Amino acid sequence: MATATAPSAADLMTARQATDPYPLFDALRGQTPFRIPTQALGAGSSFWPIMRYHDVYAALKDHDTFSSAGRDGGGPLLVLINNDPPRHTRFRKLVSKAFTPRRIAELEPWIKQTSDELFDSLGKGEVEAVEGYTMPLPVKAIAKLLGIPGEEYATFKRWTDSLLSFSDGEGDAAARAQDLQEMFQYFAKTASLRREHGAEDLITALVEAETEEGRLEDWEVIGFCILLLVAGNETTTNLMGNMLNHLAHDPALFATLKADRDLIPQALEEMVRYESPVQVLFRTTVRDALLPSGGRIPAGEGVGIYYGAANRDPGGWGEDANTYRLDRDLKDHVGFGHGIHYCLGSPLARAEARITVNNLLDRFDSVTPGKTPGVRQGSSPIVYGFKNLPLTLGG
Repeated sequence: MATATAPSAADLMTARQATDPYPLFDALRGQTPFRIPTQALGAGSSFWPIMRYHDVYAALKDHDTFSSAGRDGGGPLLVLINNDPPRHTRFRKLVSKAFTPRRIAELEPWIKQTSDELFDSLGKGEVEAVEGYTMPLPVKAIAKLLGIPGEEYATFKRWTDSLLSFSDGEGDAAARAQDLQEMFQYFAKTASLRREHGAEDLITALVEAETEEGRLEDWEVIGFCILLLVAGNETTTNLMGNMLNHLAHDPALFATLKADRDLIPQALEEMVRYESPVQVLFRTTVRDALLPSGGRIPAGEGVGIYYGAANRDPGGWGEDANTYRLDRDLKDHVGFGHGIHYCLGSPLARAEARITVNNLLDRFDSVTPGKTPGVRQGSSPIVYGFKNLPLTLGG
């Protein structure tokens, strides 16, 4: 019988981290930061993982030292995430109006209607929650904001997975390249159509926007669309899947929330901390960095900022950091980031998850694990969620 190997730094940026990261974080956190090589980021590449809560919090606040643009100054993918001020400031301002509390409140009736339709399709008994619910709802929501057909959610999700995944073979690399090409072409065509004939949607707002530097270039509009599609669906899919799985394994929590719906926002916020939908994002040091822990990182180095590890650090959350609790003070968790790159779509993610849990509690007397266990996605250590999640909906 094979024995499990102890977690090591070699497991970072692998399927082991993607599927079961927390033992690895616990094993490595106290040693960070340290420099490790990783082929996942390119031949000869390396990076410094940061996992302690206070180190992560400090790095996220210090965008002057920890640059989001990277060694190449920022590329066309994932506008905002790959930009620093002042460019980031201008870009963020362009799309912030789409995610104001008022705009999200106006969208909530549509979210509820879409949630109802998806739950109606699922029915009761044994269901597959990812394909049937947690994947289509967020993709449909962000598609509605962008002004693209929500019915193509399966294609959009495939593109998202390809963008976030690390290729592990020649066939995978070819398929990933094809998906990325399709995504670029799709948004290039859509942006071109909006330039000719505008509509009441976010893509039109982007192509018509006037900045201090003039109108956005095509690649910038495409980058915005890719960011909003990917971030708008992946984070929320993972948050909802993680929450539903936890409810299925904790009948007492299900009963507590069913009896007191006011606890749902706190339950979701603790889930963002406990099983962070985004586990790590990357920065580059533009000058020598001294961390609160005393660790030093030289200028010009790649850095992995591990949200998931920080949110389970006993140094920030106490000795029971690996325990899910409803009574925590969660104002300083980093599940949605911190500082200027705090997740712009977090109000939408929270609204979709809150409506989902309320709807689940309205419709069913119980939610329990399915006959087979859920399968964690294993293609990207950047995010943490389910590829498949069988559940049994009862009552």
